[in-house]
Amino acid sequence: MKPFYSILVSLVILGLTAGCWDNNELDEYGYVQAVAIDRTKDDLIQLTTLFYNPSSKKETGASGKPAEKGINIQTSGETIFEAIRDITKKFGRKPKWDHMRVILIGEQLAKTQNIREVLDFFSRDQEPRGTVLPLIAEGSAGDFLKIQPFIEQTIGQQYKKMETSGSLYSAKTSSIPLYDLAIQLKSPSKTSAIPYIHKNGSQNKAEVSGVAFIKDGKLVHILEETDTEAFMMLTDKYMSGILEFPCINIAKDQVQNKESFEVLSFNSKVTPIVEDDVVSIGVNIRIEGTVGELRCSLLKTKEDVERFEHTITDMVKKQLQHAISIFKRQELDAIGIGNQIYRKNPKLWKRLEPTWNKRLAQSQFQIDVDVEVLSTGMNVGTPFGTKEK
Repeated sequence: MKPFYSILVSLVILGLTAGCWDNNELDEYGYVQAVAIDRTKDDLIQLTTLFYNPSSKKETGASGKPAEKGINIQTSGETIFEAIRDITKKFGRKPKWDHMRVILIGEQLAKTQNIREVLDFFSRDQEPRGTVLPLIAEGSAGDFLKIQPFIEQTIGQQYKKMETSGSLYSAKTSSIPLYDLAIQLKSPSKTSAIPYIHKNGSQNKAEVSGVAFIKDGKLVHILEETDTEAFMMLTDKYMSGILEFPCINIAKDQVQNKESFEVLSFNSKVTPIVEDDVVSIGVNIRIEGTVGELRCSLLKTKEDVERFEHTITDMVKKQLQHAISIFKRQELDAIGIGNQIYRKNPKLWKRLEPTWNKRLAQSQFQIDVDVEVLSTGMNVGTPFGTKEK
């Protein structure tokens, strides 16, 4: 009989624990895809929240047309949380933050207010994920949520793919999740880099390129996409991309005078050296790849290939030197030299920290670049259609 009573007790307990006492229906929530944060003229926080619209059609009489997959709700308040709670009185649903893709921060807001304060809610609340991607937006961040996506369901998802793919394949922007940004903001160098989104010419389209540098919590400099490639190299975040460089021998009738090299493997190491409180930085970079385009170079002999590699090396060095000159002029520890010194020798960093900006501006960089051409691709080492000699 003991097994019978055991089963009976188990059934009674299961019956007591079953039920939907804390259930929430799907129509109680709105699922956030993106949020844009700006400042109003009255110095209030302005929140533009993009919700996913699950409807497939919007009926118009006897016929229907596809409904937009994104719905924007704009609210404002003295705090982020106040603006969020006001969403319900306009939208009729409580926002659900689990599936948010990106956070757009207006450029003017980032210049005037510490972004630690702006992002505090999204790191403190249990719903937003640490993998959400922040971006600094040109002008008003809310305007970027009015743009229609190309192929993704919502513009929030579109921006996420633009940031991650742009960082991976072109190296003309960076990609940083919220939890990594929190670590950077607390680092000894007090400098972090956030991808930059801006309008594409006169068209109402956007592109993610370049990076915005945050120092002591505020926006201080925006790096152009050409220098962003160098920044990605110096921080060893360069995954793959295309290097363009001038032709070695330019013909008289040459219209396009640049060739390209596809990077397949990239490794860099930045080593700070401090002697008598004087800082010097060694940069060692190794690049492997294949020929992307040939317009005027001939790669028929070992000497031809070495000359080709040397041209790429010189171009990369100039690109790195230009970016470094910007960082030194802005007194911006963009590549985290101070972080490295702190990790190796905290006592030394404590001594250097009060005058670190000046020391960094006066530091010397020794750059060594090694380029290796692995192959010429599907064709031989002559421009397409050129007769071999």
